[in-house]
Amino acid sequence: MTTPPAPSPALLLMMLGRRLREQAEADLRELGLSMRHFSALGHLAHHPGLSYSELARRDGITAQSMQATLRQLQELGAVERLTEPGRGRTADLQVTEAGQVLLERGRAVLRNADRRLLDAIGNENRELLAGFALQALMALKQ
Repeated sequence: MTTPPAPSPALLLMMLGRRLREQAEADLRELGLSMRHFSALGHLAHHPGLSYSELARRDGITAQSMQATLRQLQELGAVERLTEPGRGRTADLQVTEAGQVLLERGRAVLRNADRRLLDAIGNENRELLAGFALQALMALKQ
C-alpha cells in the first residue's frame, strides 16, 4: 500500500482563504456591505480623496466597477462626493460619519474571523502564522 501524497500547502491555503472570505462576506452582508464595499471604505478612510482609478487599482478591479461600488456607498450615506460630477473631473470622495460606523462594524467582522481562525489553530500560533503569511505574500508579490 502506498502512502498518499502530502496535501498541497498552496491548495490548503486557498481553501482556507475561501472559507474565511465566505464567512466574512456572509457577516458583512448582514450589515448591507460586501468585501468590496468594506475595502473601498478602508482605503478612503486612510487616504481621503483617492480617485476611482486608484481605488480600483488597489482592489484589482476596473474603474467602472469601483464607480458602481462607490455609488452604492453614497446611497448608503457612507461616502460623500465633495466635488461636482463631470467627465474628466477627479472625484473628491470622503467617508462620512455613517461610513465610519460601517467601517468599524466591518472591522468587527474581521476580528471575528481572526478569532475563529485563532480558535482553530491556537492563539500561541498567531505570530507564526502571520509571519509566514506575510513572508509568502511579499515573496509572491506581483
